[in-house]
Amino acid sequence: MSERFRVASAIETTAMPWGTRRWVSHPPSTGTKRMTVIEVSFNPGEAHSFHYHPGQEEVIYVLAGRVEQWVEREKRLLGPGDAVFIPADVVHASFNTGADPATILAILGPSVGEEGYAAVEVGDQEPWASLRR
Repeated sequence: MSERFRVASAIETTAMPWGTRRWVSHPPSTGTKRMTVIEVSFNPGEAHSFHYHPGQEEVIYVLAGRVEQWVEREKRLLGPGDAVFIPADVVHASFNTGADPATILAILGPSVGEEGYAAVEVGDQEPWASLRR
């Protein structure tokens, strides 16, 4: 199905062990080919650990809460209105270190695969497994 106008109540929301994921725009919902937009909410203490997106650039924009954002071995604490650009194939991670939920908007391009999104998890590999100790 291809929708141009996305009413909030109709946007697919998926409960995840770490929070929720909402597909704002991806190939199945809008037919997009060049960008995928996902709203992600992390429960307190939860994260998307170290990973990278093959062939996809990403912008992360913080909507609410506080996010400990890593890009390779550099980290910053981001709050509402802050953003980060992540080049394709660069390892990064987002951790909610606050007591309240943290919500981000992830914009990735180009869209890849059926969902418009691909991630390779590397959080259990060095040096990423030791960075937050």
